[in-house]
Order: sequence, then structure tokens, then C-alpha cells
Amino acid sequence: MVRRSLSSLLLALLVGLLMLPVLAVGLSWLQFDAGAMAILQAMLQTVLPEYAWTSLVLCICVAIGVTAVGMATASAVTLFDFPGRRIFEWALLLPLAMPAYVVAYAYTDFLQYAGPLQSWLRASFGLQGRLLPDVRSLGGAVLVFTVSLYPYVYLLARTALAERAVHLMEAARLLGAPLRRRITAVALPLARPAVAAGVALALMETLADFGVSSYFGIQTFTAGIYKAWLSMDNRIAAAQLATVLLVVVAVLLQIEHSAQKRMRFAASRGGRSGADAGSVVLTGRRAVLAWLVCALPIALGFVLPVVFMLRPLVQGWDQLLWGKFAGWAFTSVWLASLSALLATALAVGLAFAVRRQPSALTRGAARVASLGYAIPGAVIVVGLLLPVGWLQARAPQSGVGFWVTGTVLGLVWAYLVRFSAVALQSVQSGYSRIPASFDDSARMLGTTGLGLLRKVHWPLLKRSVAAAGLLVFVDVMKELPATLVLRPFNSDTLAVVTYQLARDERLGEAALPALALVLVGLLPVALLSRTLRTR
Repeated sequence: MVRRSLSSLLLALLVGLLMLPVLAVGLSWLQFDAGAMAILQAMLQTVLPEYAWTSLVLCICVAIGVTAVGMATASAVTLFDFPGRRIFEWALLLPLAMPAYVVAYAYTDFLQYAGPLQSWLRASFGLQGRLLPDVRSLGGAVLVFTVSLYPYVYLLARTALAERAVHLMEAARLLGAPLRRRITAVALPLARPAVAAGVALALMETLADFGVSSYFGIQTFTAGIYKAWLSMDNRIAAAQLATVLLVVVAVLLQIEHSAQKRMRFAASRGGRSGADAGSVVLTGRRAVLAWLVCALPIALGFVLPVVFMLRPLVQGWDQLLWGKFAGWAFTSVWLASLSALLATALAVGLAFAVRRQPSALTRGAARVASLGYAIPGAVIVVGLLLPVGWLQARAPQSGVGFWVTGTVLGLVWAYLVRFSAVALQSVQSGYSRIPASFDDSARMLGTTGLGLLRKVHWPLLKRSVAAAGLLVFVDVMKELPATLVLRPFNSDTLAVVTYQLARDERLGEAALPALALVLVGLLPVALLSRTLRTR
């Protein structure tokens, strides 16, 4: 009984720690007084309409872009057979390895007024002035987010089509339906829940982004939160903006959950798997068109950005700061390894608690932990620093401000809030493949408690735990918003240095840490590709 009470207390403490950022942002409205009202009215008259309009236009355009690209590529590799299809199946995931802000830096360096492309055009054809639209604009941001985030829609839509659409399209063909009608009346409706879930994920990443919006000078909610906190030194304004952003993300998260439920319902009604039915064989012009549909997103989202970043890297090879790069890489790897270890241990503990005692408390704790990935880094930063500032003001001798902002404690805390969901999902996926009868057999043989985890579950969970650690490691390596604010002094990571060098227009020096992040990002892409091929 005492052990169960202690476990419940630990779970409640865990839920409190993970929910603190959201609670702090929500409770900030309790400080709403005449001064806060004046701040809110000032924002409504000045920046808030621009933040809302820019974020809305950006989200609508990105939603259209990722839907078109993700659905087109998923349909091409799933419903049709053409030369190179097997390669495109995994190559279309490569943009997942590219942080959106790295893609933004690459295109800016190559396409800007003083970049190599416009300089060559002016020199070769005797032209003058700007020859291309400014990539650092809202349209440029839409392009960057589209080519970086379409794999969310591609992956979910491809899975939905492969599981349910191919054999139904074959049945429609036998009934005499033409190809266009088979696609519009059979395949697309079946993929709608998957597309909705993928778009919701892409929009959550768009709203959480800071690197692209800050570098392009786009006035989104995330950029506004940092501007209110760091430039205006106004915590109440930052909290109010964070609340608005959190509400929007909650709506997107509800859409994603609803779409996932519809996907599971549709899957339960499916018949044979798509592997049992044949795809439509394309030849001639149709095969070339399908090849281009798949090759263009890969080129725009991965190949060209890598090539664009390699050019300044090679040109400035002699000026590269290899000594500092080693320090940045060590800091990034150390923080990522520590966070991955803690997040994975937390995920294993939560998943084991749910497995052993599936009560409302354990399920609620797992549910809270799974929501963290949807919370933007800017909201987490505000939610952590608000209570820290309050405690520091009430008890100056406590040193809480130093421990949270002067050490890695606050940064790792933010990482756990944001990325524990990634580890938990992977571990729960591994648990779903372990029959409950194994637990019953182990208990009959006298193995209970932690012995059940150590002797029965752990040997079967090793791969899932390793995958969870890898995913958290890579996400922490690429994380920018929280790291930018909460990192201790002299603890720059590869992501922070890449942003700072690119902001200072030192894109040649930013190429090395940026490409290092891309190289690390290839690890989960390779793991995901292998998993899909195995299935």
C-alpha cells in the first residue's frame, strides 16, 4: 500500500513538472489588471492583428502546399508502378533530415541579390538590379515550410493508401471505372483522415518555428513572443501571446486526434492489404510525369539545400573554426545524450506503470506526457521562466533563477517537456507488440514488480527503447527556440551557432554546423525507411 502511494505521488509530481509551462501560461491571466489591459489593447491596436494575419496566411498556404505535395507523392509511389519507385519510397523522407531554418539559410545564400545565381545572371546577360523575388518573404517561408514538412502528409497518406486503397481501386477497375474516377472517388476519400492528421502536424511545426520566421523577418506569433520577452522586456505581453498560440495549437491537436481516430476506424473495416493487389503500371509520358512529381520535392527539400550549403563550405574551408566547432558539437551531443537518456527512462517508467496498473492516474500521466511535443518551444520557455521569475522575486536568496537559467537544469527540463512524448510513443509501440499473456505467465512463475520489467519486458523492448533514444537525441540536436533562451553561458549548440552565424550574414561559417545537423538528422530517416521496408 505504501509503495502504491509512493508511485502515485511520483506520478502526480511528474504530471505537475510536465504541465507547469502550460499551467504557468494559463495562470498568467490571473495577473490581469489595468496595466495588463493596457498592454493587451496596445497589442490589439499595433502588432496583434499583424501576427494573427501573417500566421493565418502562412498556415493556409503551407496547408495547401503540404497537402498537394504530400498527397501527390504518396499517390505516385503507392498507386502506380514506374522506374525508380522503390527508391522514391524512402528518398521522399529525406527532407525530414533538414531543419527548416537550414533550408531557409541555404536558399537565401544562393538566391539573394548578391548570391551566385543573380550575380551570374547579371554578368552573363548584362542585366541589372534584382532579377528574382526576395526569398526572405512570406512566400519564401511558404516554400521552405512546404518542402520541409510535406513528409508528414506523405508518410501518413502513403500508409493509408497502401493499407486500404490499392485493392479497392483494383475492384473499381474490374467494375469498369476509369483511372481518374478511381483516384478521385476511391483513393482520395480514403486518405482524407491521414491527410488531415499530416496537415495538422505540419501546421503545429510551422507555428512552433522560430528560426525561419525570425531570419525572414516574418511577424508570426512565435517571433512576437520572443520580441515581447527579449526586446520589450514585457512578460505579460509574452504570456498573452503564448496563450493565443497555445489555443491554436490545441485546436490543431484536436483535429489531429480526430483524424487519427477516423484512420483507425477505416483501418478496421479494411480487407486485404494493399500488397496483395497490383499497382497501375505507367510507361512513357505518364512514367516521366510520376518521376518528376517525386523527384522535384526531394530536390527542393534536400538535394539543392545541401548543394547550396556545400558551396560556401568549400569556398571558406581555410577559415572554418574547427576548434570551436568541436566545442559546439560536444555541447550538442552531451545535452542531447543526457536528455535522450532521461526522456527514455521517463517513457519506460510511464509505459510500465500503465501496463502494470492501467488506472486513471497512470493513463492521465501518459496522456499529459504525450501532449508535450505539440507545445511550441516559445510557450515552454515562457511557461518555465514565469514561475521562476515569480519565485526569484519572492525568495531572492533561493537561487532558483541561477539553477534554471545558469545551469543545464532549465534547458533539460524544457527538452523533457517537449520531447518525452517522442520517446513515450516509441516505447508504447513496443509494448503493444508484447502480449499481456506474457505478464500473466511471469506472475505465475513468481516474477512481479521491477523483475517483470527487467526479465520479461526489457529484452523485448530494447529496439523500441533504442529508437526512442535516437529520436529524442536528434530532436534535441535540432531544437532552436528553447535552447536559444535557456542555454547557460558559453554553452552554444550547433543549432544556436547556425542561427547566430546566419543572422549575422556569415553563411559560409554557418554551413559547417548546419550540415552537421543534417547529417545527424539522417539517422532517424534511415531508421524510418528501414521500418517501412520491413513492414
